[in-house]
Amino acid sequence: MRSSILSATTVVLAGLNLVNAQTFTDCDPTKKTCPPNPGLGGKLTTDFTQKSSDWTESVGTSLTYGPNGAEFNIKSKTGAPTIGVNKYIQFGKVSVTMKAAPGTGVISSFILESQDLDEIDFEWVGGDVNNVQSNFFGKGNTTTYDRSGTHPVSNPMTEFVTYAIDWNKDSIKFYAAGNMVRELLYNDPKTHGGFNYPQTPMRVKMGAWVGCPDAAAAASEKLKYTCEWAGGPLPENPDFTMYVKSVSIEDYGCGGDYTYSDLSGSYQSIKSSGTCDGKVDESTPTKPTTSSASATATATSRPGGVLVETSVSVSTKTTATGTAAAATQSPNDTSSGSSTLATTATAPTGTSPSPTTSGAPTVTANAASSMKPKHKYGFLDMGVMAFGLGLGYLVM
Repeated sequence: MRSSILSATTVVLAGLNLVNAQTFTDCDPTKKTCPPNPGLGGKLTTDFTQKSSDWTESVGTSLTYGPNGAEFNIKSKTGAPTIGVNKYIQFGKVSVTMKAAPGTGVISSFILESQDLDEIDFEWVGGDVNNVQSNFFGKGNTTTYDRSGTHPVSNPMTEFVTYAIDWNKDSIKFYAAGNMVRELLYNDPKTHGGFNYPQTPMRVKMGAWVGCPDAAAAASEKLKYTCEWAGGPLPENPDFTMYVKSVSIEDYGCGGDYTYSDLSGSYQSIKSSGTCDGKVDESTPTKPTTSSASATATATSRPGGVLVETSVSVSTKTTATGTAAAATQSPNDTSSGSSTLATTATAPTGTSPSPTTSGAPTVTANAASSMKPKHKYGFLDMGVMAFGLGLGYLVM
């Protein structure tokens, strides 16, 4: 009986950690009017050898900052240190210089995510020392898991490597070590005519999490596919660290407040109250605006997002009551993705300044993507999981 109880508890732990790995929204602008997203409207470069007020650590996360940058350390089955930038971009370029965490069962993630669950990912599986994975989601659609790619990269866990995502209304380009490894076009068949192409205001989130806590999780019907994708169970007494030295974020939009003018979730619907001067708007909130603590969170059931976003996860609790097109001043339409930024010489169309390979990038279909779970967790499931743990482990 004791072993059965322990096994059940282990599965609960695994289930909670899987939930931790999902992407959440506490207000989906394709379903109702939501508070505006505070826009960056310029370029932000963060040196993670020291803590930055431009970023918010998730509740339960306490990062160490040192010569190697921010340290995302995994020492337990429930470890999920995560951090998110405070402002959004409407198309742009982001880059990170980092070392992924080694260790079977450990996942390192660097993602862009919007309130309507558009998402662009880089992920590293701890047991795979030769590759990085790219992925995307549109409006939380998890009906298929054929969108990911696997790309060779040298020593991603022992050396600092710079990765970049250049995102505009026409394409998403993924770079590793200065080479373009993938390009996703707006009209790619996997975007379903552009409907599932990521195109709404996003912010950067990153962290490490446990994809497979132990053998009991690997044997669980609900979690075995995630465990296979993660490479197997986490070893006993884990001590694995993802290091992030620096992050650069450039907003191709005008900044100010980004609002959804309708429920379509299209880039044409996004309006900006910014001035398009290329300067970071210091007047906007320093933390992402969320609805009040009574808001209902919406979850998807996929690995790929490191932060669980709930209404109690960010200390700012500003509640907006205006309409989706609430900006009273004449809002700037960011749909063209063509705002000129004074702080950069990069063409505002999103053309990447990064070096590219001489040939077309090679994208290897990620067979493991079919192993990612297709079930959904509701609030009751989450409550049972948290009760089973006997602790209130909250994440962003």
